[in-house]
Amino acid sequence: MWKKILRPLLFSIPADPETTHNFAVGCLGALGKSKLASYALRKRFFAETRPLSRTVAGIRFPNPVGLAAGFDKNAKAAHGLEALGFGFLELGTVTRHPQPGNPRPRIFRLGNDSAIINRMGFNNEGADAVARRLSSSRRFSVPVGISIGKSKITPLENAADDYLYSFEKMHPYGDYFAVNVSSPNTPGLRSLQDKSSLDKILSALDAARKKLGPKPIFVKIAPDLADEAIIEVLETCHQNNMDGIIATNTSVSREGLSTMTSEAGHAAQKFYAEAGGLSGKPLAEKSRRIVSFIRSRAPKIPIIGVGGIFNGDDAYKMLEAGANLVQIYTGFVYGGPSTARDINKRLLALAAPKQ
Repeated sequence: MWKKILRPLLFSIPADPETTHNFAVGCLGALGKSKLASYALRKRFFAETRPLSRTVAGIRFPNPVGLAAGFDKNAKAAHGLEALGFGFLELGTVTRHPQPGNPRPRIFRLGNDSAIINRMGFNNEGADAVARRLSSSRRFSVPVGISIGKSKITPLENAADDYLYSFEKMHPYGDYFAVNVSSPNTPGLRSLQDKSSLDKILSALDAARKKLGPKPIFVKIAPDLADEAIIEVLETCHQNNMDGIIATNTSVSREGLSTMTSEAGHAAQKFYAEAGGLSGKPLAEKSRRIVSFIRSRAPKIPIIGVGGIFNGDDAYKMLEAGANLVQIYTGFVYGGPSTARDINKRLLALAAPKQ
């Protein structure tokens, strides 16, 4: 029904894709407020996944398929999302200050390539507001990660203060945290992957959790880093007791894209030339290669693999490459509410690596 009826209908709405996205978040948020509706969703979309469960960074995950950050930036739809069969959710990215993000339109579907370009720019209500919402939420049945980023108005030299504020404010509500220093949509953010800048941020976070209580911290890296830069990131993470790597974020490269029209059938537009981060199928091979490279350099570090995962075979390849867990975003947008369930069923059939 999703692929034949609902997706074509939603994708044909004469508005930019962000409107459709907000509609989906609103619906999931409304359903998630009802325990009965959540139960009904869970019965429909949750697969039996006990053989796939695993412990990573000290957290027990009921299955290895998670939702990547960016879909539910303000923790409005988390209870609806957890009922769709995900093994974990990553909320955010959350910044210290509320911010509107970049001007619209800022999401572009590349249907012929099963891809998306976005330049959202960390639009969110800010750490205070998201913390208040989570403080009044009922308990989650799956682990919840929180992605934190730098506010646009914060100078790069003060980035550590921004990450520290959000971490401290959100600390009670996240099972783990993701340090997003790799989005291409906040000016200068990717420079925070450089050793000196990253060291300042991670050392502040490591010191804070020693006071607040241990919570695993992952660092999310860009798919466009050279191998030498990845090695430097790994060394900096090790020196600051970080718990894992998320590989990878969206790409500024347009390698592998074709010229296309929008799925809505509007006039031909060269969406591949739009500024922003590319996600989806074109990243699959690149992300797997980076995961494999990290695993070869750091055999024991937990890795969350993300990029171009649409089905169980894609997820299996990422796990085989060395990931302990996987995340989906674009695959969920195109695949619909049964995506996590279908991936897990296929992993069960393939006897996914136990890590």
